[in-house]
Amino acid sequence: MSDFPSINEIQDILEEISKEIPEEFFKKLNEGIVLLPQIKVHPESEADDLIVLGEYSRSVTGRNIKIYYGSFKKIYNGLSKDQIYEKLKDTLLHEFTHHLESLAGERGLEIKDEIKLRRYKN
Repeated sequence: MSDFPSINEIQDILEEISKEIPEEFFKKLNEGIVLLPQIKVHPESEADDLIVLGEYSRSVTGRNIKIYYGSFKKIYNGLSKDQIYEKLKDTLLHEFTHHLESLAGERGLEIKDEIKLRRYKN
């Protein structure tokens, strides 16, 4: 089992993935992609078992995508660097979909996420 990459290594991976994403996707994402050190537990988690890997956020100051390093480390510790890269990419693209849908006034992915949460709670 390999050691989980440091937060700086994860930041480098996120920057590498970002270069693959079309520039138009970053439109109005004025606060960019933010890597945070903590584990984020979903507020509706019943046993601290619903871990948030990333989230899209809008506020009066702007829009950003948050990625939670601690959450990735908790869930994916033991994976290879290539596997972690793919998990980060999947999460980042998921959050970009929320961003693009928000700009277009759509809620398709948000509704899918709500359905998944309802299934978890049942």
